[in-house]
This record gives sequence, C-alpha cells and structure tokens, in this order.
Amino acid sequence: MSVTTHPPDPTEDSRSLLVRRPYALFLAGRFLGTLATGSQSVVIAWEVYELARRGMSVAEASFVVGMIGLAQFLPLFALTLVAGEAADRHDRRRILALCYLTQLLTSVGLAIRSSLGGGVWPIFALAALFGCTRAFFHPTASALGPMLVPLRLLPRAIATNSLVAQLASILGPAVGGLVCVVSPKLGYAVSAGLYAAAAACALRIRADTQPTFEAGRSRSAQIREGLGYVWQNKLVLGAISLDLFAVLLGGATGLLPVFARDVLGVGPRGFGLLRASPAVGALIMASYLAHRPIRARAGVKMLVAVGVFGLMTVVFAFSRSVPLSMLALAVLGGADMVSVFTRQSLVQIATPDRMRGRVSAVSTLFIGASNELGEFESGVVARVLGPVGAVAFGGTGAMVVTAVWARLFPRLRDADRLV
Repeated sequence: MSVTTHPPDPTEDSRSLLVRRPYALFLAGRFLGTLATGSQSVVIAWEVYELARRGMSVAEASFVVGMIGLAQFLPLFALTLVAGEAADRHDRRRILALCYLTQLLTSVGLAIRSSLGGGVWPIFALAALFGCTRAFFHPTASALGPMLVPLRLLPRAIATNSLVAQLASILGPAVGGLVCVVSPKLGYAVSAGLYAAAAACALRIRADTQPTFEAGRSRSAQIREGLGYVWQNKLVLGAISLDLFAVLLGGATGLLPVFARDVLGVGPRGFGLLRASPAVGALIMASYLAHRPIRARAGVKMLVAVGVFGLMTVVFAFSRSVPLSMLALAVLGGADMVSVFTRQSLVQIATPDRMRGRVSAVSTLFIGASNELGEFESGVVARVLGPVGAVAFGGTGAMVVTAVWARLFPRLRDADRLV
C-alpha cells in the first residue's frame, strides 16, 4: 500500500514554509513549548528522585519516579478522544493557545510548591493537570499544522516540524539539567516564560483555523468515526500499535535519573546530557529524512528501526561507559524517528481535514500510552529486577514485539511508498 501526495516542487523548500507567517508562528510556538516541556520534565524527574531518595532505597525511589508517567497518562487516557472531537469542532488556534496557558499555570504551581517545600504529592497533582493539557494539545497541534500550508508542501512541513521538535528536545533537557543545578524553582520559572511566549505565538496566528464540522451528529458518533477509520486501516493500526508496545516495553528515559545518579554517577548535568542524547540521534535522522525521505520498503524499514530501538535499549542497560551510553541513546533516538516520521506521514497525509483531530487523538492515545505507561512499567519492573534489569528486559521485549508485529500485520511489513 502507498500514500500518494502531489510531488514537492524543488523550488519550494523549507524557506517557502517559513515565509508563511501563520505557519512560522505555529512552528515557533511548537519550538518554545517543546523546549519548555523538555526542560521541565528533567527538573520534575530530578526533584522527585532527590526527594524520594531521602527516605527510600534506589529501587523504591525509581518506582516513585515512574509514577510521574502514570500521573500524566491517566488524564491523557481519559480525555484524548474527547479532545480529538473538540479539535474537529472548535477553533484549533484557540485550543492550542489555551493549552499553552494551562501549561504555564502548571509551571507556576510547581515553582510555588518548590519554594514552599513539602512532599512529592503536589507534584503528582500538577503532573496530572499537565496530562489533561497534553490530551488536548497533541490532537489539536497535529490537526492545525496541515491547515496552515498547502497540500503540496505538507510532506516538507512534517519533516520541518520533526526537525524543530527534535532541536527543542535536545536543548530542553540540557537547559533543565543546567538550571536544576541552581534550583528547581529557576527551572520552573524558565519553563513558565517559554510557555508564555508559545501562547503569544499561537494567539498571533491569523488564518482560518475553524475546521469544517458535520453538524447534527453526537459527540460519541464523531468519536466512533475516528476509531473506525483507524481500525479499518490496518496499515495505520499496525504502525501506531507497534510504536505503543515497543516504546511501552523499551522506554529507558523514565529511569534516566537512576542511571545518572546511581549507575553512571554523572549527576544532574550528566542527566541532562543523557536525556538529550535520544533527541540528538532523532535530529540527525530527521535532517536526513527531510532531504532523503523514505521512498520504498517503508514497512520493512520501520520494523528494522524498531528492532534497532530495542537492541540499543539493551546496550544502554549494560553500559558503564558514559560515551557508550550516550551513543546507544542517540542511535535509539534515530531509530525511533524513522517510526515517528512514517506514522505521522500516514496519519496527516492520508486523513481528511475534517477527521484529523479525531484520528490524531487515537494516535496520541497510543503514543502517549507508550511514553507515560513505559515510564510506569520501568518503575514497576525496577522494583523486582533493579534499574539495569528493568531496562534490559524492556529492550528485549521491544525486539520480540517487532518480530510478532511483522507476522500479525503483513500490510505493515509489505508497505512500500509513503510519499
């Protein structure tokens, strides 16, 4: 199966996108928001682990860190499908701006809690609020971007979005690792300022961002239509479910504070570098895909990439060399980018605009589950096997899932052209 779009005009490169003011503002907001999220996630993880280690063992503190992912995932799971329907009903620009403003409030709340002191439970409550925001943010942003560029430039826009997001993902954790050395309060204040700037960018977008809505149908009927599209398209279903289970098992990022402090002994600055390493690999791969997009045997390449993701997770688990650990994480991030690019191309190009919010919500639910529940799974398994055993177990599981999915979804294995 292939997904065909108008071939990009060679004269219309990424500069053609950036001269379109609405898209440029959208891209700037995504960069600032992703930068804030990456920085804040490092500060939260480090502060929670430090608080937990005052009265707990390494394994118990690892479990507490993993619970952050669960606190963010539960509201994401509960609200994402409703959020997707809202993104297909209401002005997407306004929803995006409200998401940034709510994320700003979570940063302010985390800064106040850090100033006043206390336990970790207020952090979990604010993480849950952040999860509610993410439920609305991802479907809305995924559906809004294609409204701001012509169809012929959409493949380039997808690649550019990935480049910008990965650049922010590199800088965000590094910034978080540096500022939390000074104090967590400073880290939360920096994130709050970045979210405020992102909201300003979203509010300045001047374009028709109201989707065409099919009136007269209930919210539940609209949601069922989005679910039905994903279920019937086995290529899309196979791609996003592969990502779900592979990252659910193979995600090592939830235990990076443990590896930084107690396995590799590199402290908060080293933690920021480790946290940024997957994004470095992803940025390199995104740059390559922007110039040499996948044109043939896309399904096989995606399966191989997920297998490499699992293998590098195992290498990271047993590595005691900081350079080798960073290299394994970078290769892991590059492999994951192949999967991300394939999935985003399928979802955004093959889906009609009136359904993009709902279909993106289903994809967000799968990917959100893999990230947040992956952190939770790592924390739970770490209590039994320890942090090294938990990450090695997950990487092995990701490789097994890849082999199983190659047999369960032959249309994914046989997928050829995406662009």
